[in-house]
Amino acid sequence: MPFVGIMGGVIGKSEYSELAETKLDQMIVQAMIRRASEGSNMRSFDSIVLKFPKIDESLRKVKSIFEQFDEDDSGAIDPEELNHCFQKLQISSTEEEISDLFEACDMDESRGIKFNEFIVLLCLVFLLKEPPTSRSESRMGLAHLEATFETLVDAFVFLDKNKDGYVSKNEMIQAITETSVGDRSSGRIAMKRFEEMDWDRNGMVSFKEFLFAFTRWIGIDAEDEDESTFSPHGYQGFGKIAGSSALQ
Repeated sequence: MPFVGIMGGVIGKSEYSELAETKLDQMIVQAMIRRASEGSNMRSFDSIVLKFPKIDESLRKVKSIFEQFDEDDSGAIDPEELNHCFQKLQISSTEEEISDLFEACDMDESRGIKFNEFIVLLCLVFLLKEPPTSRSESRMGLAHLEATFETLVDAFVFLDKNKDGYVSKNEMIQAITETSVGDRSSGRIAMKRFEEMDWDRNGMVSFKEFLFAFTRWIGIDAEDEDESTFSPHGYQGFGKIAGSSALQ
């Protein structure tokens, strides 16, 4: 199945076109806006935190897929290897689409997709693919991962209160404080989490930025950094939000 944004023809101009710098960015925003119209199953930020361990376990299983397509064992997937990956997974995309995804997810511009970047890339593919015509079908041939990706999409939709495809500071504060009445530290926690997501410091968090922050929250990329914000089980640091028993 091709990407939704391309199937839909010319991408319409939105009030956030200045934030969405590339065509791919615009496609992601529009796909998220469409998904947001369906609502979210999340009822609180606590409910997102409670899913961290299960999401962590699921995403770490992607490692075997990543290693399969890292054909030269370099620790990263280059453009040619990514093309082989899409062919093997039967993801129907043009060379331009694959190239755009590679550029968008190669955050350190190393010309190689590392493990955490690979997770983000696959989740973006999941978002941009047309939904299957029946529940028995999958978007990418990775049914066991698609449920996890849907949870991540659902979490972002919960945070995006005004359904514009971005999360603002106020929306993040609202998401965390609305179930933390009387906790004076909740606003400070919300700002810290927002700053961790807002990589380009433009005051708005895109779905891609959210995904990269999420991989750090659960410690996926800790092994790639000298100093990590979180431990290998970094989601435990969210216990103050979800309550003392939330992650036990």
